[in-house]
Formats: sequence, C-alpha cells, structure tokens
Amino acid sequence: MRALPIAAVAVLLLVAPVAGVAGPGVAASDGASPASEPARPAASVLPSGPAQSVDPVSPSTSPSRSVDLASSVDSPSTPSQLAPQIETANLTLRTLSTPSGAATRVSTSTRGPDLGSSLGFATADADAAFETAAVVDRIERTETNVERQQQILAEINRVERAEVALYSRQSEAFSSHADGEITDRELLDELVRVAATAKEYDERLDAIDALADATEDFSSPGRLDELQVALQVYEGPVRDRALAIARGQSAPSDIYVASSQGAVVLATVVEDEYVREVFRTGRWDRGGSDISNDAAIEMTEAAYPETAALRQPDAFGAGSVQRITIPHEFGTLQTFVSGGTEQVFVEHQRVGLTAFPDSEPVTASGDGFNVTVERTYPGGPVTVTVLDDETGEPVPDVTVTKSVGGGDSRAIGTTDGAGVVRTLSPAEPYRITVVDEPYVVVLDDIEPLTTPRPVGDE
Repeated sequence: MRALPIAAVAVLLLVAPVAGVAGPGVAASDGASPASEPARPAASVLPSGPAQSVDPVSPSTSPSRSVDLASSVDSPSTPSQLAPQIETANLTLRTLSTPSGAATRVSTSTRGPDLGSSLGFATADADAAFETAAVVDRIERTETNVERQQQILAEINRVERAEVALYSRQSEAFSSHADGEITDRELLDELVRVAATAKEYDERLDAIDALADATEDFSSPGRLDELQVALQVYEGPVRDRALAIARGQSAPSDIYVASSQGAVVLATVVEDEYVREVFRTGRWDRGGSDISNDAAIEMTEAAYPETAALRQPDAFGAGSVQRITIPHEFGTLQTFVSGGTEQVFVEHQRVGLTAFPDSEPVTASGDGFNVTVERTYPGGPVTVTVLDDETGEPVPDVTVTKSVGGGDSRAIGTTDGAGVVRTLSPAEPYRITVVDEPYVVVLDDIEPLTTPRPVGDE
C-alpha cells in the first residue's frame, strides 16, 4: 500500500503487460456495474514487494469469433466497440457449487428489511470504527520510535489472530446451516457480520500501513499485505445485497442458499444482474506456500476456459492468496486462488440477465398464452416470459407462481411490460403456473440443468 515512485510509474507505462495486476488494498466490486471495481484509499505497493502493479490488458480479439453485441451486456470499462467477437452458441460460464456428492441443504427465502439485524450491524460497525480510531491514537501517542514500531507490530498480530477467529466463525456458520441448526436469515446475518468485521480490519491495516510509512527507519512487514488479501475473501456481492436489504436500502429479494460442511453458495438477482458467491473452505490451504500472479491466472484460466477466453484476466494478491478478475461483456468473474491447493476456493459471479448463456427453454401454450421458462442450474436465474398466443405481444400484469417438489405454490411476481418475471431455480423439479383468472397455463416437472462446474471439479 505504498505509492509508486514517479520513475517506477514511467517504467510501467512503457511495459507491454502480460496480465493485469493490482496491489493489495483494492476492494471487491460491489456496485451495479459488473466490470467496475472501486479502489480502496490505499495506494499500490512497489513492484518489488509482495505484490506487483501493472495496467490491465485490453480485451483480446480473434477473427474466428463472432457475436451479436446487441444481445450482450456492456460495462463502462469494456465498451462495446472494444468487446471481443465471441461465438455465444456454446458459451458456458462455469460456476463453483458445493462439493459433488456432499450432503447439501438447499433453500430459497425472501430477504426483507430487518430492524433488529440492521441495528445490530450498525452497532458493530460503530464499535469497530471506534476501536480502529483508538488503535491509531495509541500508536500516535507513543513517545519513542522503538515503542511506535512495537505498537504497530502488536496491532498487526492482533488482526492476524482476529482473522483466524473470523475463519472459524464462518466455518461454524456453514456447518450449522448445513446441519439445520440455524435458519437462512441467521446464516446470512452471521456472514454479513463476518464480512463487515473483515472489511473494518482491512481498513485498520490501511491506517497502520500509513503509520508505518511515517515511522522513521521502519516499513510495514510483507505479512500485512498478505493479511489484507486474506481478509478480503470474506466479502461478497450477495452479502452486500443482504445487508442493503436488511437496512431498507434495497427492495426485498429472494436469496438462494446451499450449504454443506465447509461450503456455501449464495445467489440472488440484483436489478438486471444475476449475482452469485461461493466459498469452499476445503480448497483453501491456510498455511500453504506463496503463489505468483501468473500461476493463479493459469489456474483460473484452466478451471474457467470459456470465461477466460472472453478477456485477459486481471491479477491481484500477495503471499499464498491471489485474486483473479475477468471483466467481460456478459458480466464479471472473480476468483480467489490458494497457493497450497492451487485451486479456486472463492468465486464471485455477476452476469447480465439478458445475456445469461446457461439456460434451456421449455414452453407451453393454452388459454391464449404462450409461456416460456428459461430453466437453469440450481440457484441460477429463471426467466418466465408470457406472450399472447395469437399476436406474440407481451402480456403484462399476469401472476406467476412456483411450487417445488409437489409443495404449495408461491407467487413469484407479476409480469412486467415485456411479459417477463424472474425467479431462482430450485435444486429439484418444480412447477410454474401462469394465472389470469379464469385462464391458467401450467408447466409441470421442470428439471433444473446440471451445474456447469469448473474443470477439475466435476
């Protein structure tokens, strides 16, 4: 998190990059734009340090690929005129899930405003910010340079121990939900708390790093950079959404939750975007060896070959954890790779709903309606489109319900002006019913698709 000297910047601007690399201290993207990634206040580290900083590579182009870009999702950092020409007919955006064969608990519940949870989050945030301010004050009040250095190192040690505690808390939450001991809401609340605490520790390390830079004959140890990268694995786009909903800052949403021992999958729809996050503790060797940017990029490219073909990955990291980001015209893939296992253990996906490739339609007609259900894999976005059977025009304001495994039907919403309503796919056969009294169309026994897992995780 030390600023690059002017000479180093000049050298970097003259180097043709092989892969984009950002220094530790950059936050995971949580905005509406799939390719945007706001930076933290910290600056990039020196190229000779634990992490390097190189400008990202522009999208690759290939004359053998083609796509109708009108159907794709553009992002501010990937203008449509620069987007690679991609053949979309067989495009697959692979995604992690719980381990194959693992006993998995799956459910979908509606998350709405929650005053109790919101107040708890606010109190925890205030306490953490107060503690960080106290840490900074304590370091600044030291009387000697030696005492200041000792205080800085002691605070880094405290954050290291706190990160271990966060890992244990999160792992316990995964197991408790998989065993049916806590509800979806309780799991999400705990994961939101873990993410918020990790973010505060990350920001505290930014402050400590600045104090270290201002200390004579002293600089931050490399483990500070590594610790910041490790803390950022606890953040995620679905957790961000759950927090915003609890605070009343976003509309209520269905959230898909799948858990097994040591793993969790969270998914939801945010406006016109499908958002998914997966954490697999068994793929993270916490005492593993260091991994380079290039090695982590190669591992991500091997696991997600179709996505990697869309655009050159962007690398970030230090020590035994690297974060790889692939912003492409359909959305964004972000992975965290472990040096010990040489595997992706955290995945964040953002995919535009109008360009979602991993779906297959089933249709039915009756009572003047033509209904199409774009089925996907468990937790994936399901689009239901209702058209007038004679004119082909969209039919708005029609109620659509869903029932799972022979259970009761639950309204998922009414069709919009395009005749569309969306839901999340369950993990077992389900039924979609379109109701506009006295007219009814039923699509029964809809089978979810097989999850397109990363290569090596089939």
